[in-house]
Amino acid sequence: MRRTGSLLAVVLLSAVGVLLLGACGTLRAGSDGAATETEPTESGRWQTFAPIRVTAARLADDHRTLSVDAEVPGRGKTCVRDVKAVVTDASDRTVWVQVTYSALAGGPPRTDCRTTATATAKVRLPSPLGHRVLSVDNFTTFTADGADPPHLRLCGELGCHPAPTGCTPASYDQAVMALDVPNHTSRGDERCDGKWLVFNVSSRMGPACPEGAGPGCGASLGDRWFFRAGKSGWKPIARSTKGGCTDVHGIEPDFPAALCADLPPLKRSK
Repeated sequence: MRRTGSLLAVVLLSAVGVLLLGACGTLRAGSDGAATETEPTESGRWQTFAPIRVTAARLADDHRTLSVDAEVPGRGKTCVRDVKAVVTDASDRTVWVQVTYSALAGGPPRTDCRTTATATAKVRLPSPLGHRVLSVDNFTTFTADGADPPHLRLCGELGCHPAPTGCTPASYDQAVMALDVPNHTSRGDERCDGKWLVFNVSSRMGPACPEGAGPGCGASLGDRWFFRAGKSGWKPIARSTKGGCTDVHGIEPDFPAALCADLPPLKRSK
């Protein structure tokens, strides 16, 4: 009986030890032979998130198997899991795809999860993408038009098929996008013949306050930009604040005088 009681005591003590290790994490030998403690497998609540951003998309040879690259937190093995992509809707113009991942919520981020990494999710489209636009997470769009397979082309702020050069407001908006000007720059006084374009832009300067509310409020800086039509849109060729054609003809003598000869000089608005 004594021997049986002793054996039972050893078994109970071993079970308690296993429970304690399970509560505190797993102990393992480090590279130097010393024991190091790893984090428990579940140290929080897993929640679903959208990626930080979507960076690229590719289509396989079947034109239906889609791979999407997304930026997610961390390079650690427990930073992110269940990265997936699903088709949420489709029309004759657009295919919508949602990318998500799971991460532990609550508590400070782990050291190895404070950087970012690229994760790839795959999904099979219900039919070939063709000339339709791929919209990922409603913010990023891609197209196969003009792309270098298997990669899809990332579309810009003006969409996948910006307006061609021409004397239209949409093409003028495209021209502004090609300029190195501040946000919220306004455009006016366009002169265009389909091949050449000139317009003024006005950029707000000084404090952000209603015009006339105080010194400098409503101040702006005006510039005049000259463009030549290119294959991918309007190409800026010169800028000036002077009147007439002097500055642009110093760079591009072929710019039509009919579009610039009577242009007045620009002044800073105060």
